[in-house]
Amino acid sequence: MKLALLQTQLHWEAPDKNRQSLANELADLAPVDLVVLPEMFTTGFSMGAEALAETMAGPTVSWMQAMARAHQAVFCGSVIIESERGYTNRLLWVGPEGSVEYYDKRHLFRMSEEHQHYTPGIDRLSTTIAGFNCCPLICYDLRFPVFSRTQATDTDLLIYVANWPAKRATHWRTLLQARAIENQCYVVGVNRLGTDGNRVAYQGDSMVVDFQGEVLRDATDRRGWHYATLDLNALKDYRAAFPAWMDQDDFTLTR
Repeated sequence: MKLALLQTQLHWEAPDKNRQSLANELADLAPVDLVVLPEMFTTGFSMGAEALAETMAGPTVSWMQAMARAHQAVFCGSVIIESERGYTNRLLWVGPEGSVEYYDKRHLFRMSEEHQHYTPGIDRLSTTIAGFNCCPLICYDLRFPVFSRTQATDTDLLIYVANWPAKRATHWRTLLQARAIENQCYVVGVNRLGTDGNRVAYQGDSMVVDFQGEVLRDATDRRGWHYATLDLNALKDYRAAFPAWMDQDDFTLTR
């Protein structure tokens, strides 16, 4: 599977401007199966949910459907959405045929009072692309290994879209590799660049990590598209040769 990560700056609380900037970036996109955008890619990591939230019938879902159709790829990234459950930090998974799946961020970042402005999600999203079983998650979820934990071999690719501050970059890089090793799967982390409206700085460090924790792609602080190709057969061969997954502890997540 071929994937593309977009590491870029975001305009603060300016959805129209961000959609236009991203559309400009997409003019240079090479053919891929999956395009991964950062967390809250239309606004930056804002707590202004009431003023900025869209609905599922709003402009960003339509924009993602148009982009997915034009590039014949799945697009994912998170957006502020007003849902029947309240305001959510919602990851959208949009297919080239127009399908829309979603995951609402479970772990809300209390240090920025995200839990005061958004409703936490309940269930993870499991979806498939190019034969890969994927589980897309959002930023702070990365710190919680139980929620990220896959059951046996039911996830081939964990995806984390983020606005992860530069001052905790070591945590980001270390945890992405840890999630890959413990789950024996590929891990993708997509982060932003620049400084947001709260003067929080971001240095990127978007990464693609393989099932042994080896970094396949490291964007460091470089702006633009970063590509990787994932090999499902190599993953299956590794799991067969080193079947640590067979000794996992069984567990059930409670809500």
